[in-house]
Amino acid sequence: MDARVQQKSETDAAADRPFMRDSGTGPMPNVLGVVHVHKAMGADRAGSLAFWEAVVPRGAGAPPHVHEHDEAFFVLKGEIQVDFDGESRRVGPGGFFYGGRRRQAYRNVGDLPARVLILCTPSSGLDQMLAELDAAAASGVSGFENLTAITARYGVIIEQPAT
Repeated sequence: MDARVQQKSETDAAADRPFMRDSGTGPMPNVLGVVHVHKAMGADRAGSLAFWEAVVPRGAGAPPHVHEHDEAFFVLKGEIQVDFDGESRRVGPGGFFYGGRRRQAYRNVGDLPARVLILCTPSSGLDQMLAELDAAAASGVSGFENLTAITARYGVIIEQPAT
């Protein structure tokens, strides 16, 4: 059997196997105040996807950015404002937003913490990126340049904040 066919078969088998994670388990990096509760990470699914719940405090969210993966959001609780392609929309419980690979940002505009399910395909190592960002903040590393250096390694380009 060709080595590439063998490798693809092993990868497909790893991505296709049943997988579960109990409530309250899995890595929970905190990035910019948002706690990301990982349900399925790239390593769990052979890189095919990453899936997590984001617990987003009031006013927190993700700054404007673009990336090389598809991304979808489902709001469980609260209200987020999603900005994309110069447009701004509010998304409440039961609402869905597909961001794709376009410029986008989101933040919690409600009074209480929002809970949002996020699916990324492929995983693009985003679970690793979030863990690196959490570790950098915990060790006192800060600054826009440091943040963007980490995210750029995973194909995520964050826009410079307006001054």
